[in-house]
Amino acid sequence: MSASSKPPVALLLALLCGTLLAGIGNGNAGNQHPAQTPCAECHLAGTDTNRTNAAQLTRSQEALCGGCHPGALTVAHPTGFPAARPLPAEYPLDWKGDVTCSTCHVTHGTQPGRLHGDKRHKALCLSCHEAAFFERMVDAGLSLQRSGHIAAGVEQLSGVELDPYSLHCLGCHSDKIRGGSVTVDQRGVLRHASGSVNHPIGTHYPGNRPSARFHPAASLRPQVLLPEGRLSCVTCHEGYAETHGALVMSNHGSALCLECHDI
Repeated sequence: MSASSKPPVALLLALLCGTLLAGIGNGNAGNQHPAQTPCAECHLAGTDTNRTNAAQLTRSQEALCGGCHPGALTVAHPTGFPAARPLPAEYPLDWKGDVTCSTCHVTHGTQPGRLHGDKRHKALCLSCHEAAFFERMVDAGLSLQRSGHIAAGVEQLSGVELDPYSLHCLGCHSDKIRGGSVTVDQRGVLRHASGSVNHPIGTHYPGNRPSARFHPAASLRPQVLLPEGRLSCVTCHEGYAETHGALVMSNHGSALCLECHDI
């Protein structure tokens, strides 16, 4: 995106902050989100923050939002990158022209997590993405259009303790829910319909046990996620990817398997 196509900073601030900044010098946000948080926690200008200098933050939006919402960016719509094309005015970019948390979410509002505008799910996605972006996906983008953040969406499977991301995935993929492509038995073994891979799920990663033939969790690549320390669908699969179900890394030569297994 060229500099000339970036929205003016003043417009961004008005969209992001609304009327909050008119009286924000008292050092807290009142009943606005984030409630009772001093301006200096996020804004470089501190208690002197106003519409003209609020764009300068102490850290990136992802770092600031992640301080209170540590799981929000784990498996979610990517942020912190330049927009590929101009977006509708109701979805503001930051001063650099980047898509950030506040592109979709109202930063200072009475309802934490509130989205800009009235569009939701598919209609919201199509405000920025072209239809062709989703049409070439295996599931036509259904999994991505349900939510910008993967979270628990179905009831816990009996006898198996799964993390919220796996539960969300199984909302479409489990035959227990919709006649999907995977099953999870009572022992916690996930079985793909192709028969190519059977793998435990829901169990705590055993890599920190000295006798286990696994690499320590701390040594795994960042994209190999262990939500709540457990093996999950998102340990091996990307939650948000144009190629639906893509592996977090190539398994050529069993590379993905050997990322965890020390054999």
